[in-house]
Amino acid sequence: MKVLVTGAAGFIGMHVAKRLLERGDEVIGVDNLNDYYDPRLKLARLEQLKPFPGFKFHRLDISDHMAVEDLFAQERPQRVVNLAAQPGVRYSLKNPHAYIQTNLVGFGNILEGCRHNGVEHLVYASSSSVYGANTHMPFSVHDNVDHPVSLYAATKKANELMAHTYSHLYSLPTTGLRFFTVYGPWGRPDMALFKFTRAILEGQPIEVYNHGQMRRDFTYVDDIVEGVIRVIDRVPASDPNWRGDKPDPGSSRAPYRIYNIGNHNPVELLHLIGVLERALGRRAEQRLLPMQPGDVPATFADIDDLSRDTGFRPTTRIEEGVPRFVEWYREYYKV
Repeated sequence: MKVLVTGAAGFIGMHVAKRLLERGDEVIGVDNLNDYYDPRLKLARLEQLKPFPGFKFHRLDISDHMAVEDLFAQERPQRVVNLAAQPGVRYSLKNPHAYIQTNLVGFGNILEGCRHNGVEHLVYASSSSVYGANTHMPFSVHDNVDHPVSLYAATKKANELMAHTYSHLYSLPTTGLRFFTVYGPWGRPDMALFKFTRAILEGQPIEVYNHGQMRRDFTYVDDIVEGVIRVIDRVPASDPNWRGDKPDPGSSRAPYRIYNIGNHNPVELLHLIGVLERALGRRAEQRLLPMQPGDVPATFADIDDLSRDTGFRPTTRIEEGVPRFVEWYREYYKV
């Protein structure tokens, strides 16, 4: 297939694009290569994709309406994986306009491109952050998610609503994927595992929020990619059991689905730090801090729908995944 992958120089985007290329698909990569974190890491990720003859790259910002319109008209992708976004919960408190521009305006441009160019299926990144103030565990796609606690989460919830509208009005098949704390080689420098690794190797203290009383459904990137690939190949249809008098948030009469992709195994942050210390062969000096605005104390994915519809369940434990990340980090940064 010809697949457009936005955010192709990003952490998940690079891994997804590579898997698609390895299986023989043609991939049109898009990224604006902004400086939210070190652009050199993004360029290095792109170098992993350039050797594939089926890869083509466009540097553009998805919030640029005309550029996106021209891209779709020129490339005519069959399927689209939208992974371009302004990520990060805490940064959304400092620079809200970046989230509105990319996650709302940009996503609207992607929807319009799909609508007008015969795209067979749009798969897009949502986030576990949409569960917000929910405390019912595990988080289910059938739960109400109308109480976000950060602007980042609100934009991801908005993406799901926007996608449903296009599925309903224009019969555009869309699937939203709520990712749960993704980690692994080529990861994002603003994520906890990356920051902890860097600090420990530099002999600096690590900042541990909520005094270490955090639990996260850490999900290894290879598991995320496997889930994304299976979902790309499974175009959603109307759910004949959906009822307007008892609306199910996870499906619709429209060709629309939402899935969690998480490890279904919440891990205490202090346990993750212990695994990391063993992988590095060094102890961490911990600076215990209170909960940060926009954060939630725990995440835990119910993945029954994903497993039922795709036959896949993430399986990589942090005892396997963290050492793989450390190995990559040491090699990439020559530590």
